[in-house]
Amino acid sequence: MDLTGSAALVTGGGGLIGSHLAGHLQAEYGADVRVADDFWKGERGRIPDGVDVIEADLTDEAETRAAVTDDLDVVFHLAAYTDTNFDDDRALFEENTEMTYNVLEAMTDAGVSNLAFTSSSTVYGEAPRPTPEDYAPLEPISIYGSSKLADEALISTYAKSYGFTAWVYRFANIVGPYQRGNVIPDFIQKLQADPEELEILGDGRQEKSYLHVTDCVDAMCHVVEHGERDLNTFNLGSRTTTSVNRIADIVAAEMGLDPEYGYTGGDRGWTGDVPKMRLSVEKLAALGWEPPASSDDAVRAATRDLLAELS
Repeated sequence: MDLTGSAALVTGGGGLIGSHLAGHLQAEYGADVRVADDFWKGERGRIPDGVDVIEADLTDEAETRAAVTDDLDVVFHLAAYTDTNFDDDRALFEENTEMTYNVLEAMTDAGVSNLAFTSSSTVYGEAPRPTPEDYAPLEPISIYGSSKLADEALISTYAKSYGFTAWVYRFANIVGPYQRGNVIPDFIQKLQADPEELEILGDGRQEKSYLHVTDCVDAMCHVVEHGERDLNTFNLGSRTTTSVNRIADIVAAEMGLDPEYGYTGGDRGWTGDVPKMRLSVEKLAALGWEPPASSDDAVRAATRDLLAELS
C-alpha cells in the first residue's frame, strides 16, 4: 500500500509509538492523519500540530464508529492497556480485545479494509531465541500477551474471511521520549530520588532486544508499503540484546552517577515477565528494512531523550 497522501487513523495516538507514528506519517508521507484516543494513558500534548484529534473510548461501539469513517485508507490500531499501567487482569484482557473487535467491526461498516496492528513479542512466551514469526506453539505467560494473541486471532479472521489486508507487528521493547512505567524512566526517577543506590527488579540478568521509537515507526510504515496483501506478521526489533544490568550502567553513566545496585531477586522482574527475548528480524530484513542501531544504542538514545524531559 502506498502511504503517500493517504488518510490514516492512529488509535492510541497520544502514546509513545502512536504520537511518533502520527508525526512520521504526516512529515514523511504527507498523510492526512487523525488520532483517536481517550487519553487515559496518552497525552494530547504529544500529538503533532495539524493532526486531527478525536477523543474516543474504543470500548464504546458508537465512539469507535464515529472515529472510523469511510474516507480512511488505513487504520493503525495501537490503542491498548499494558500490564505495567493497568492492574486489573480481567479488564485488561476484556477491554483490549473489545477495542480490537470494535475497530474491526467499525472498519467493516465503513468499507475500510487496511489494518496495521501493534502486537507484541509477549505472544511467544518463553520461546527459543532468536524467535521467528512462524514459531509455534504460541504460549504467552502474561495476561497482556494473551490479549495480544486473542487480538491477532480476531484480525486473522477478518483477513482470511472478510477481505482485510492486515499488517501485524510483534514488537521487541520500544523505547524513547514520553515513555513512563518502563525500565529506563524507572531507573532515572529512582536515581533522581536516591543517587547512591538503585533497586533493580529481579536479578538484573534479564536480557531483551530494544528498538528506538523513531526506528520503530519507520519500520512500521515500511512494512505497510512493502508487505503483501492478506495477513502479514513481522517481528520488529534489533539484532542484539542488552541486560537490565547493562541498562542500569548506561542510565547511571548518562547521569554521571555510580550507584550501588540492589536486587529484588528471582530471574524475572514481575509475574509474566519473559526474562530472555530476542526476535528474529530476518523476515523484516528480506523486505528491505534493517535495524539501524544496537539495543545498547537504542537504550542510550532513549535515556538521553528521557533525561531531557525528566530533569
